Amino acid sequence: MSTNFNLGGGSKGFRKKKLKPFVRYLEVECWKRAELRELEPVFQAVAEACKQISRIVQRAKTDDLYGDALGADGAPLDGTNIQGEVQQKLDVICNTYMLRAFCGCSKAIHSVASEEEDEPRCCADIMSDSAFAVGDYVAVFDPLDGSKNIEASLPVGSIFGVYRAQPGVPIDGAKSFLQTGGNLVAAGYCLFSATTVLVITLGSGVDGFTLDPDVGQFLHTHEDIRIPASGPIYSFNEANFRDFEDPVKRYLAALKEGSSSVGMRSNARYVGALVADVHNILINGGIYGYPATFSNPSGKLRLLYESAPIAMIMENAGGAGSTGKGRILDVKPTEIHERVPTYLGSVENVFELDQFMSYYGDGDEESEETS
Repeated sequence: MSTNFNLGGGSKGFRKKKLKPFVRYLEVECWKRAELRELEPVFQAVAEACKQISRIVQRAKTDDLYGDALGADGAPLDGTNIQGEVQQKLDVICNTYMLRAFCGCSKAIHSVASEEEDEPRCCADIMSDSAFAVGDYVAVFDPLDGSKNIEASLPVGSIFGVYRAQPGVPIDGAKSFLQTGGNLVAAGYCLFSATTVLVITLGSGVDGFTLDPDVGQFLHTHEDIRIPASGPIYSFNEANFRDFEDPVKRYLAALKEGSSSVGMRSNARYVGALVADVHNILINGGIYGYPATFSNPSGKLRLLYESAPIAMIMENAGGAGSTGKGRILDVKPTEIHERVPTYLGSVENVFELDQFMSYYGDGDEESEETS
């Protein structure tokens, strides 16, 4: 049902669009593809978790949710998480929301791996009920990427992916998660910004949904998202420029000079939250990069929780995801917190970056050193 709004001052007002709710979208897509039907309640629960996260992100300051996580005694938790980062209150709360979303709504998910936790966990342990140890799928997620942005009211996001358990591999350990991103059944992210936007791929196309606070639902605002074949935006943390490999420096110089395949001088846009930067690239075209550096030779982004799910989204939208040496979705991790250099975006931009990496890469540098 459409709603009219009178803006006053002689305005003719505006009419709300008639948009399909996320729940209805899932019903249709999962009806068309029988293999997704048992995951339908999981995706619905993840959307509900995103609504909860959106609310607490907006109220982080007013409800004293910002700052370091506290223990049961009210004192700050000692140490850091597996990533070497001090856990924030919001990280812990959002992690709990996502754990419950994946494990508590159905028995489809057997185990989950979170960017915030050292090891994967079985849903039976999370729910304290052995009935939840029968699922055929495992899920990975980063509950709140870029949480340090919240103090400055900048965007943050959540990222997730779902894999089918591997035949012949014990599902109750880390090995069941060590799959290439090409095995992902579904992937998505939720951006918490001026609007809250849920972007998801079920393996065939990419769709986006905007949270309407009036009705409390995600509505289908971005149908069959297609990233431009090339774009004039690049998103790199250039504070690390001196530590970048030579091919990356050369590529960025070409973007700034207008000598790249884009055919014009590119514009730098960098927020410092992966989801926010990638969403901008997905909608407008261009390239996002978090290269290897001398201090982080494998890059900083986690393959399972960040790079692979977003690479799946990019590829299903007509874009690409690369490590600079190959396709991200072809990389098989050897441990659950493995990191990889990551380049995501328009296919022509990413292809050109790969060409720079190949032409100006290690082999040429070695020949220059020996000459």
